[in-house]
Amino acid sequence: MVKNDAVRKTIVAIIAGVALFGFGCAQRKDRKTIGVSLLTKEHVFYRDLERGLRETAAKHNFDLIINSGDWDLAKHQAQIENYIVQKVDAIIVCPVDSKGIGPAIQKANAAGIPVFTADIKAEGGRIVSQIASDNVEGGRLAAQHMAKLLNGRGEVAIIDQPVTQSVIDRVRGFMEEIAAHPEIRIVARPSGDGVRDKAMKAAEDLLQGYPKLAGVFGINDDSALGALAAVEAAGRKGIVIVGFDGIPEARQAILRGSALKADVVQYPLEIGRITIETIARHLAGEPVASDIPVKVGIIDAHNANTAP
Repeated sequence: MVKNDAVRKTIVAIIAGVALFGFGCAQRKDRKTIGVSLLTKEHVFYRDLERGLRETAAKHNFDLIINSGDWDLAKHQAQIENYIVQKVDAIIVCPVDSKGIGPAIQKANAAGIPVFTADIKAEGGRIVSQIASDNVEGGRLAAQHMAKLLNGRGEVAIIDQPVTQSVIDRVRGFMEEIAAHPEIRIVARPSGDGVRDKAMKAAEDLLQGYPKLAGVFGINDDSALGALAAVEAAGRKGIVIVGFDGIPEARQAILRGSALKADVVQYPLEIGRITIETIARHLAGEPVASDIPVKVGIIDAHNANTAP
């Protein structure tokens, strides 16, 4: 009897162990994995966006695999292909080239993996949801402030980045609003590729080519700060710059009274949070919107130190 009882206890222990192992496996299987391909990790905007993704993913017990495309389309494509091989449950991409990323997204579609875009929209393939700042509205706010700073007249240039959909939307909003001010003329739209050194070179060329230039709209803060560096190096007075992002360095430039007078503010933490919440709803079988705009604001010398 003792022997049989010992055997029974051993069998029960084995069954319990198997059950616990199975439960643990089920738990691991139930945890969803999301692959993320950021535009960059060097910019404060994307560091904040990543923090928003991580904080919200932890609340949903999602595992994140986060890589950076580093402004390189080929890296984005390779990262998405790796996520397909790893059979992740969803993919988030912030592409450097909105059209160029299309074929990689189509591969994810063929593998049955839902794709979401954050901050920058993609063209080509099926995107479940695009979560980004309301870039058209941001462009309008920048134009309204520019018109106010110039008293409704003057030559204005845009330091552009025309391969990126979010920038295309910003410029569209800016130009639509500027059209309401017939004495403001857009004289040039050189590309600075969204990076500071190229934006500075573009601004240097603008200062040489347009001696009456009165204003510059930088499509992100690296573009605006690059333009500011060129203006200050040339000693040019009377030029006003409006940027887009609201990073700490731009805020400090506004507060010290530089040519950078205003900045459209984005909320990357909120973009990250909403992106993960949207994925959670989709994976749970709930309907989600295909386009989710996130509010923007604007700062100047009056609120650059206090606005979020």
